[in-house]
Amino acid sequence: MFSPCSLCRNTVAVFAAVFCLSLPASAQMPQHDLDAKYATELVKPGTVAPDFTLRTPQGKKLTLSKLSKGHYTVLDFWASWCPDCRRDLPNMQRMYERFAPCGVEFVGVSFDTDKDAWQRAIDKYGIRYTQLSDLKSMRESKVSADYGVKWIPSMVLLDPDGKVVLSTVLSDKLEKTLYETIPETFEVRSVQENVSIDGHHGRLSARIQRPELQAGEQCPMVLLCHGFGGNKEGQMFDLIADSLCRHGIASIRFDFNGHGESEGEFQQMTVPNEMADAKAVFEYVRDLRYVSRVGIVGHSMGGVVASMLAGQLGQEAGEGEASPLSSVVLLAPAATLRDDCVRGTIFGQSFDPLDPPEFLPLFGGRLRLGQDYLKTAFRLPIYETAAHYHGPAAIIHGTADRIAPYTYGLRYHQQWQGSEYYELDGQDHGFTQNIYHAMRLASDFLVRTLK
Repeated sequence: MFSPCSLCRNTVAVFAAVFCLSLPASAQMPQHDLDAKYATELVKPGTVAPDFTLRTPQGKKLTLSKLSKGHYTVLDFWASWCPDCRRDLPNMQRMYERFAPCGVEFVGVSFDTDKDAWQRAIDKYGIRYTQLSDLKSMRESKVSADYGVKWIPSMVLLDPDGKVVLSTVLSDKLEKTLYETIPETFEVRSVQENVSIDGHHGRLSARIQRPELQAGEQCPMVLLCHGFGGNKEGQMFDLIADSLCRHGIASIRFDFNGHGESEGEFQQMTVPNEMADAKAVFEYVRDLRYVSRVGIVGHSMGGVVASMLAGQLGQEAGEGEASPLSSVVLLAPAATLRDDCVRGTIFGQSFDPLDPPEFLPLFGGRLRLGQDYLKTAFRLPIYETAAHYHGPAAIIHGTADRIAPYTYGLRYHQQWQGSEYYELDGQDHGFTQNIYHAMRLASDFLVRTLK
């Protein structure tokens, strides 16, 4: 089923079924890709991009080969009358702001036939990159025929030699490719330190990453809480920590007891135990002389832990007192875990929720989920505890999340007055379609609320 402009792709129909990044590969499902439907006729990677000369809204003629020579170049095929194009414009603007300083050229090619409507859209959405058109419809335009554009928005990335690197109808795929193709223009200068902290079931392995500080200088620090069965390593936390460090904010990532390099057994893991671990890390950080303010980020079950710790600390601070946590970001919070235990089904394994077994074998027996987890999660006061937090908060959730549907994140937003909520179309539980977008949202929010 298509939107009223029959030439636009229907992005609402994107549904991915990919499990959490921290889960074993065998537990993951394949993701649906709209390019398989709508990008089949676009110019193929490795081919030389067809040249063209079109006019700006002011009537100036510009030639692609001259604009793109020696630069990576993004061609954005769109039209002001296309709803999906208008919805993608913020993504294109974000990419322009991030990559134009790195030398990437952005060129919009419009299939508007009404010059005034085209100009109004440019003005309304504040489009700052080069815009071109021959004021012909997509069916009549030679450019659309040369590039095989049958659906809009469509995007093509060219290398400095004018060859196609990527052709797609997904702006998330374009952004992901840009991040993985264009080198950073500046290095991350940081000090890293491995530390050990007493947790609920033994010592916790943790790593601090902080900016270089002068004597007596302070900076904020952010706790990073991983998800079910995961650990402190991985691209998600690497991206957040590096971005924060560039902005003068430290981070500490740690393995919960029974995970990664920390002591303890996974079978002993419960959400209350992980809350105790996170609180121990918080207290450790709070006592560091160079730390000014503290924030927390949690992904998946780590998001549940982060939200409940924020509420617990807020409750301990007392009414009218500022929360000890200055900022909270939840990434795909898996508050579904209580409902899973009430239903008696976890990752395809069924059990009697009123008489849970000693352990539940998961992923071919590689993990044993203990009885204490099943019992405590059955009555876990997730939202009730989190309600005691009243500081800045952001929730980031994908609409294609099948581990923890986006409605669980939306409930946090509805409960936390003044919180920010980012719903990412087509993104799964691990944000694998474009992890850079989700991590940039998290980092930007933390910078705004902690600096």
